[in-house]
Amino acid sequence: MKFKKKRVSEFATPYTVSDAWKKGDGVTKASFCVMGLGLLAKRRYVKGLIYLGIEVAFLVFMFAQGFANIGALPGLGSVAQKQVWNEAKGIYEYSQGDNSLLILLYGIATLFIVIGFILLWRSSVKSCYKAQKLMEEGKHLNTFKQDVSTLFDENLHSLLLAGPVTGVLIFTILPLVFMISMAFTNYSIKGNHLILFDWVGLKNFATVLSLKSSIGQEFWGVLGWTLIWAVFATFLNYFFGMILAIVINRKETHAKSFWRFCFVLSVAVPQFVSLLIMRTMLQPQGAVNVLLKNAGFISTSLPFFTNTTWARVTVIVINLWVGIPYTLLQVTGILQNIPAELYESAKMDGASPVVTFFKITLPYMLFVTTPYLITTFTGNVNNFNVIYLLSGGDPTPVGGTAGKTDLLVTWLYKLTIDKQYYNIGAVIGILTFIVLAIVALVTYRNSGSYKNEEGFM
Repeated sequence: MKFKKKRVSEFATPYTVSDAWKKGDGVTKASFCVMGLGLLAKRRYVKGLIYLGIEVAFLVFMFAQGFANIGALPGLGSVAQKQVWNEAKGIYEYSQGDNSLLILLYGIATLFIVIGFILLWRSSVKSCYKAQKLMEEGKHLNTFKQDVSTLFDENLHSLLLAGPVTGVLIFTILPLVFMISMAFTNYSIKGNHLILFDWVGLKNFATVLSLKSSIGQEFWGVLGWTLIWAVFATFLNYFFGMILAIVINRKETHAKSFWRFCFVLSVAVPQFVSLLIMRTMLQPQGAVNVLLKNAGFISTSLPFFTNTTWARVTVIVINLWVGIPYTLLQVTGILQNIPAELYESAKMDGASPVVTFFKITLPYMLFVTTPYLITTFTGNVNNFNVIYLLSGGDPTPVGGTAGKTDLLVTWLYKLTIDKQYYNIGAVIGILTFIVLAIVALVTYRNSGSYKNEEGFM
């Protein structure tokens, strides 16, 4: 009979909250209600007062505003702004009503504060129980000054991580939760729900994913084009950049540094400048069409941004010109690290350059650069600059919210900034994340970089 081995955490500690309740003395158990009381009883006044001060500040905040913030979350407010005529002043005065957006933000922020307080409360209870056990065992109990000194020694990681973790929570996790919450409301200009809005559950997701609604039809069209764009923008740049790097790295190629400089020069030019210049040149009366007309090659302007097929091909081709130099920089060093013995053996066996490329160069490059390809694919799905600055998402059907070259990210921008459909924009953001997460995880877990981390064979 086999017994399952109990998994022990690397960060396990004998001083737990459950043990503090079961084995703690009266003062330690009282610390469940009064933070730091056990430390104060053990004459650790500074640390105990800090915990007590945190609890007092938390309770003051919760009774002053916190409970009201959380209590308003289910309804998101119901009092509308009112206009009242003031006879004495001869003007209309406005009474302040509820603002659902602020209620949602304050409510979520308060929940984060509550979670943070719970973590500090657990730390306080464990600290009180630890002080009790150390004194019972006759061991040394650190003073506050000694605790601070450990932050620059064995607990240095806690000191260094405190700032970044706090920043991630405030500037990344909190806005992310706030955005996700908006996806379950009717916060949009439609129905005049910009000030007061309500929870609608999964209604917005049903609208976006349904082929019967206009938003749903646009979503599936934009999603399909986004994936097509990402595939072409990623792999064409990758392969052409790799081929260009191989050609430059050949022994027969002279002035290698000069050719690299020529192609990398476009990286030094700000991308938005290059894209805006290209957009101007490709207009119906732009330089390209004017030159072709004057040369007699065309009689009417080419529809670079007015025809769907032309527009999509145009943005892909121009993205090659923008993106290939980056790939050239990425793969040049990797190509130089491929063992020369592999190429010599292939040459002795009579392998052609094409066979050598597909049997040696490409497998090695894919093995090393799979994580780079995944991040590049993700970046192209969210490639706001190229699409917005070059085509602006055009051509856009009459009455549509998305253009034929819009990606999910540019469509999200238009829905929120231009159309003020904030709830639908939040849904698009969530679905974009889901698509990227699935593609990245499935691709990476099935790659050689993940399955064989030891090296390329």
